[in-house]
This record gives sequence, structure tokens and C-alpha cells, in this order.
Amino acid sequence: MQRPIPILFTITNFITSGSGQVMMNIVSRLDRTLFAPAVCVFKKGGRLDRVVEEMGIPFIEAPFTIPAKPYLSLYQRSKHASEIFRPYKFALWHSWHYIDDYTEPIIAKLSGAKAWVFTKKNMSWGSNGWLVRSLLADRIGVDNTDMNAEFFNRFNLAKKTRYIPHGIPTDQFSPLIEPKLALREKLGIPADAVVVGCVANLTERKGHHILLEAVAKVPNVYLLTIGKTLEKDYALHLEEMRQSLQIEDRTFLLGHVNDVPAFLAEVDIFVLPTWNRGSREGCPVALVEAMSSGKACIATDIPGSKDIIENEVSGLIVPAEDVEALAIAINRFSQNSEMRKTFSLAARKRILDRFSIEQEVSRYQNLYLECLQGTGNKDL
Repeated sequence: MQRPIPILFTITNFITSGSGQVMMNIVSRLDRTLFAPAVCVFKKGGRLDRVVEEMGIPFIEAPFTIPAKPYLSLYQRSKHASEIFRPYKFALWHSWHYIDDYTEPIIAKLSGAKAWVFTKKNMSWGSNGWLVRSLLADRIGVDNTDMNAEFFNRFNLAKKTRYIPHGIPTDQFSPLIEPKLALREKLGIPADAVVVGCVANLTERKGHHILLEAVAKVPNVYLLTIGKTLEKDYALHLEEMRQSLQIEDRTFLLGHVNDVPAFLAEVDIFVLPTWNRGSREGCPVALVEAMSSGKACIATDIPGSKDIIENEVSGLIVPAEDVEALAIAINRFSQNSEMRKTFSLAARKRILDRFSIEQEVSRYQNLYLECLQGTGNKDL
């Protein structure tokens, strides 16, 4: 009987790294007859630590990267850093590190790993570090279809990439979830009012200011947003906008809410207003969750979002930074309940067909097996 393949998942921590839950969705669902997972973080102390511990898998707190300079000592320093990982005999590493580090694949290979893969989960690029990191990788999971054209279009890098969008637990994000937060009642929103929702941390790149301006142009709709405040000045600016636009009685910036499925159950329309100058999404999980929850969704025409929504079929795509276009889209949905229902059903079907967590796990397992096929790994 073949032994499960030891595989290490690396991430900075579960304290500040937003993709920790995305990674653990995969780790917790791996076929344990094929793979024996472990997790490594720079620092323990996050909310998902307990999840790892309860799985009963190795949970390592150690540096899996080092400074690249001075280059003359890089090999020796990498060899030293690899010592803590050698006893585990990991055949494969999967990095969820989000920056342009290229020392991790060196450490991985010196520890005995046969293959090193990473997930490209954002649209940052521009440094030689990203290029070196990609050249050293055996496979690369890309979050959206624009990445190959923009980042991996030289040195045959596209041959290493596999499009693997994020999947979500569709049973947890479902149209059947009850609105148990009772936000409409608590905030004095009429029961028959149309409510627009947004799930995004308060940072300028997410485009809340564009959304506020658009909502101001659509009478009688209410807006609820949730998300942590990452930029205090921006949050203050949004509060000032609410007052200057005279919409403070129908727009509510609620801050962090733990129960996202219950929040989504309170809204009729979901908007992700990310703007081009601020950021471009890798694969916006919030949009996938809202569509899975059966919401009529609107997103901007940026990488990631336009892979998820089929415009005019499972949602609406509007130009980024175009307040008027966003207002028109919101008004279309707000004025037509049958249209919202049609798009809600199509959104749910789109996620079930292409963006479930089971599909993401299957795609990554296939990637792992593929990149180990030519290594002579005796466990295959």
C-alpha cells in the first residue's frame, strides 16, 4: 500500500494573512489517502491555529524564507534554514506566501522536496523577484486568466501555470441561510426596501467611495457594508461623503462582521466596486460567496471579477471607476425584482458549476500529482 505523499503548506501566519481560510479550505479537504498535509507559519497566534491543531497534522513555526542578500552566502544560509524541514521528508511544498520571495523554493529543494508550487493570488508584479520565483517553481496556480498574458508570457512560464480559481463551501454560502442578524429591523430599514451589500475591508483600493456616489444617485435603496478598517483616513473620508451626499440615513458602514453568510442573507444586491488605479483582484472570494448565496451581483471590469461573472447572464460587469454606470446597474436591479431573481438563480448555478471548494481541491490535487510525475517519486 502506498504511503500518502507528505506536502507542506506555507503561509506567513493566520493573524494578518487574509488567504489563510482559503488555504485551510484546501488543506482540510485533501484526500488523506493520497496526501499527508502539514502547515508552516512564521508566527503562531491566529484564529486558524486551532483548526490546524485539531486536524492532528504537523504545525511548524519556523522561517521558510530568508533574506536573499548577501548572495555569496545564500546557499549556506538556505541549507541551514532547510534543516528544520528535512526530518519531515516533504515531497512537495505549496506556498501561499504573497510576496516576490525566491528563497523559499531554494530552501524547499535543499530540504529534499521534489517539487515546489505557489499560488499567484494577487496582481502585483514588476520586480525581478517575481520572475525568479516563477522560474524556480515547478507549477504555478493562477487565480485569474489575465495573469498568463501579463506575467507569465515569457521564458515558457505559461507552461507551468494552471488556472485554479478559488472555490467556496457552497453549503455554507447558500440562498437558504436565514437573515438572523436582523439588520433591517435594528437599522430601521423598511422590510420591503431594496438593500445593496458590499463585503470588503475599508481601503481605498476597494472603491467604497465610488459605491457611495453611485448609491446617492439611486433613490430609495439602502447600503450595508462590512469589513475591517485598514485605512483610518479613508474611513473618515467615507463618513464625510455620507454626510455631504446626504445619504447617512440609508447607508451604513458596519465594520467587521464574523457571520458573512448571515450578512449576505440580509441584502438583495451585492456590489464589488474595486477600481483599477487602486488594485486589481486576483480572485475575489467575496464575490464568489455572494453569488453562491444567490445574490444579484455587480462587479467592475477588472481581472478576477470578470472571470467569475458572465456579464448579463450571471451578473453585471460595469467599467471600473464609472459612477454613472454603477448607478445604472444598481437601479436596473432595484427596479425589477424578477430580474434580480433570474440573475440570483444564474449566479448560484455559476458557482455550483465552476467555483465550489470541491472543484478547487480536485484541481490542486491534480496539479500536485502532475508536478510529481516526472520526479521519480516512489510514492506515486
